[in-house]
Amino acid sequence: MYGFLIAVGVLLLLSIIWMVYRIQTLVSVVKGSDKKVASGSNKVNAIMFLLFLIGGGALMFWYSIKEFDNYNPPLASEHGAVTDQLFWITMAVTGFIFIVTHILLFWFPYKYRYQENKQAAFYPDNNKLEVIWTVVPAIVLALLVIGGWRAWSDITRPAPENAHIVELMGYQFAWEVRYPGVDNVLGANDFRLTTASNVSGVDFTDKNALDDFSSPVVVIPKGEPVLFRIRARDVLHSVFAPHMRLKMDAVPGMPTKFWFVANKTTEEMRAELNDPEFEFEIACTEICGRGHFSMKRVINVVEPAEYRKWLAEQRPYIVINPALVENLPADVKELADITISEYK
Repeated sequence: MYGFLIAVGVLLLLSIIWMVYRIQTLVSVVKGSDKKVASGSNKVNAIMFLLFLIGGGALMFWYSIKEFDNYNPPLASEHGAVTDQLFWITMAVTGFIFIVTHILLFWFPYKYRYQENKQAAFYPDNNKLEVIWTVVPAIVLALLVIGGWRAWSDITRPAPENAHIVELMGYQFAWEVRYPGVDNVLGANDFRLTTASNVSGVDFTDKNALDDFSSPVVVIPKGEPVLFRIRARDVLHSVFAPHMRLKMDAVPGMPTKFWFVANKTTEEMRAELNDPEFEFEIACTEICGRGHFSMKRVINVVEPAEYRKWLAEQRPYIVINPALVENLPADVKELADITISEYK
C-alpha cells in the first residue's frame, strides 16, 4: 500500500515539474523570445494528433469487428429486416461523415501548425460552401427520418384483427404478463385496485377480465401477429427484445403498443446458434432504480399448435384466487362462479 502511495506521489511530482516547465515555455512564446521552442512544441503536438487518429481509428475498427455478433444478434421477427436495413443505412451515412470529419479534424492541426516562416491566410467566408454543407445534410437527414417514420408507422399502426394480445406492465422491479384468455379481450384495469394478489390492478367488475390470466413466461406463436400492450405502474420503464428488434417505452398513465410477427421458434434459434440454453428475453432499457438490472422476462416462441395447447391449459386469476371476486356485483359474481366451475 505504501509503495503504491509513493509511486502516485512521484508521478504527481513529475507532473507538476512538467507543467511548470510548460508554463515557462508558454510565457517565453507569449513574450516572443523563443519562437523555435513554439515551433518545435507545435510540431510534437501535431504529430501526437496524427498518432491518436491512427491508434484510435485502428482500435475502433478492431473492436467493431470483434464485437459485431454481440450488437447484431440474429433476426427473429418479420419487421426486423426493415429495422436492420434502416440501422445499417444510417450507420453507413453517419459513419462515413464521422470518419471524414475526424480525419480532417486531426489532420488540420498538423497541416496548419505554427511555423516561423509561415503566414496565415485570410479566408473570411464562402457562400457556396455554406449552402452546400447546409442543404446536403438537410436532405440526407430528411430521407433518413422519412425512412424511420415509415417503419415506425408500420409497427405502431392497428394490429391485425387476429393478433394475439399480451399485456406487459412494468413496475419496480419486474414485468407482469397478462393474457386476455379465450375471448382475446383484456379486461379493464385501475391502479387503485392494485394489491399483493392483484398486481396488475385488474378490474374484475369488467366481464372481459374474468378469463384473464398471468404467466411467468411470455409465450407467443411463430408466424402469427402478436400485439404487446405496454404500460407502467410507477416510473418509466422500457420493453426491449433484441432478437425481435422490439423496443418501446412503458410510460405511467400513457399506454403504448407494438405488434410484430416472430418467425423463429426458440428451438429453431437454439439450433441456429448451437446453444441449447438460449432464450429470447425481454429486458428493461430505461434505468428505473436500484433493481433495474433484474427486470427480465423470458419469451418462449413456439409453433401455433403448441401455443394453442398451452393457452388451453392456463387458469384465470379468479380460478387460482377466488377471493378476487368475492365482493363483485351479483350479475358479474354469477358469471365469475360459472368460470370458476368450468375449471374444476
